Amino acid sequence: MSRRAAVLGHPIGHSKSPALHRAAYAKLGLDIEYSAIDVTVERLPAFMAGLQAGDDWCGLSVTMPLKTAMVDEVDEVRGAGAQLGVINTVAFEATGQGVRRIGHNTDVAGIVDAVRNAGVTEQPDSAILGGGGTSAAAIAALRELGSKHVDVFVRDAGRAAEAKAAAAAVGLSIHLRPLAEAAEGIAGLDLVISTLPPRAADGIATQLEQLPDGGRLPGDAKFPGDDKFPGDAWGVLLDVAYDPWPSRIAEAWHSRGGVVVPGLEMLLYQAVEQIRLFSGADVTADVIDVMCDSVGLPRRV
Repeated sequence: MSRRAAVLGHPIGHSKSPALHRAAYAKLGLDIEYSAIDVTVERLPAFMAGLQAGDDWCGLSVTMPLKTAMVDEVDEVRGAGAQLGVINTVAFEATGQGVRRIGHNTDVAGIVDAVRNAGVTEQPDSAILGGGGTSAAAIAALRELGSKHVDVFVRDAGRAAEAKAAAAAVGLSIHLRPLAEAAEGIAGLDLVISTLPPRAADGIATQLEQLPDGGRLPGDAKFPGDDKFPGDAWGVLLDVAYDPWPSRIAEAWHSRGGVVVPGLEMLLYQAVEQIRLFSGADVTADVIDVMCDSVGLPRRV
């Protein structure tokens, strides 16, 4: 019997989730139809109310701007999603009392796996760009990686409630700083996670390009991380935006010799966790390789 799954969001036409999921289900030999559905925050309650148990839904991927609103539409939230109050996954779980909708956050695992694959080790000196819903997952991921403190650069500290709530929930110390200070604040760090929308970090990219060779400020000023990075060594940048790619900030970071991780890497690994939740299948290396093929990422093996 065919089952159904979909990614919800607005806008949704750019999403790579259908390619990733369809490739995986085909490799696994599973009859799961996966589509993309444009749903706004305002329409979400009616959409969820219209889903019927008999429609054979097995899962929903949830993207912006629905990750917080979806919490009110599920029967239970587990794991990191319960801590953060932000979910990107709904699994449909059959019980003796009927089908329950279970919320999860696989973005956290997606970030951790993506940066570990790029060589990030434990307790990185880190920073986050942006204070919205995805920053909550980034904060939880950094806590999982062993970070004790992180600077979060935001345009408006009054709109960083999700970042502050996530930090309190996972026990990570954060310092909210103006986005205008980001270029100087992130240079030379082990790990930077940009959760900003496409092109929103272009101004930071321009400032990075204008820094003197070695990434040092004029005079005797130092960047955070100078004690760990000799000379002009730069760490890893994960830019969760992946369209257009490469982003300006990715190009600027790479020009300094840093390692750039595209948002597609995070999307890949969070999708791996979703596929396990939707299907109960073991997502092995050969499945991950065909998922990589579907979106133009290099194979893992």
